[in-house]
Amino acid sequence: MQKKLIALAVAGLASTGAFAQANVTVYGVADASFDVVKIAGDANNELGNTTRVSTNSSLIGFKGAEALGNGLTAVFQFESSVGFDNTGSLGATRDSFVGVAGGFGTVVLGNLTGPTRALGGAVDVNAGATGIGSNSGILGKLGNNLLGTTTTAGDYTAAGSATCARNTTCASIFDTRWKNAIAYVSPSFAGLNATVAYVANENKSIHGLNNQVNTTGYDVGLKYANGPAMAAVTYNAVSLGNAADTKVADFRVGGSYDFGMASIRAIFDLARADHFGGAKATQAVYGLGATFNVTPASKLLGQVYVARDLKVNGSSASDTGAKLFELGVEHSLSKRTMLKATYAMMNNDKNAGYDFGINAAGVNPGNLPVGASTTGATVSGISLGLRHSF
Repeated sequence: MQKKLIALAVAGLASTGAFAQANVTVYGVADASFDVVKIAGDANNELGNTTRVSTNSSLIGFKGAEALGNGLTAVFQFESSVGFDNTGSLGATRDSFVGVAGGFGTVVLGNLTGPTRALGGAVDVNAGATGIGSNSGILGKLGNNLLGTTTTAGDYTAAGSATCARNTTCASIFDTRWKNAIAYVSPSFAGLNATVAYVANENKSIHGLNNQVNTTGYDVGLKYANGPAMAAVTYNAVSLGNAADTKVADFRVGGSYDFGMASIRAIFDLARADHFGGAKATQAVYGLGATFNVTPASKLLGQVYVARDLKVNGSSASDTGAKLFELGVEHSLSKRTMLKATYAMMNNDKNAGYDFGINAAGVNPGNLPVGASTTGATVSGISLGLRHSF
């Protein structure tokens, strides 16, 4: 189920002459775009056009393997995000792990993409599932209450409507990587395989403290991939272990089919929180995407996602949904380099404040006049860029 773990931990571990150790590979992506983004709403919400340069999920990584004998292979990967549009830093901030693979499957430990996040990325129409049109802008957010990820200690706080600063990642807890995690990826049987991930409760506090915390979770998925067809179902559950006993979860089912000249993708997402501000909340999201090859080098792409109104204790909270629209084109200059252009729009209902999932525009009061509210704003943008893989 976990495409990234399978691809990076098991297959494709090619050798390179760049290192004395011949089974280590260096790889990466340099992806930059010039964006014009806008936040618009009523008279108090207008931010107007903002221009910027974004380095959309650019990365550098090292991966390798060592044959141990008896059918076993040691595998590792260190992968870091690279932000060369501003002062950046390197570290194992992306999928980074060490593990062992064999006929039984693969076991890895580290900072991992779970099967739920992997499914969201697999059905996204954008190269690398990145940029302002990424479906991470709307999946799993539960009315913007479940943003961000756990800290290095495992802490996560889900309380109240969250906002995202400009130019940051603004994805749900289910669409970010799990720290302090262990995962098992099964072998593939006729295109079918499973992934099970567990998040350790390293942040557990001493019993009886007022700031009680004991965050833990699991992420499971079943995936079928054979030829042009892919289908998957995942379930991700997290217990915050706080005094309120808050629990959050996400169920997804999705798939895609590649016709050669064109492809279609679809997904259904249901996020849930229990004991959340004294209430139970759920929200459903539906998504549909497609690509069409105009020429062997040029591809049109588009997707539409709809977040329905929140349901709180079984009753709908009016105008708390949003819609994401994207149209774009990708033109390959070579096997490794492409030009791309995208138009994306996040249309919020009057009581919602969603932002782009990658390179947020900054839908929060800190970017607006004192007392202004950004609920109901429309966030839109045009992005022109270049993507190179190595």
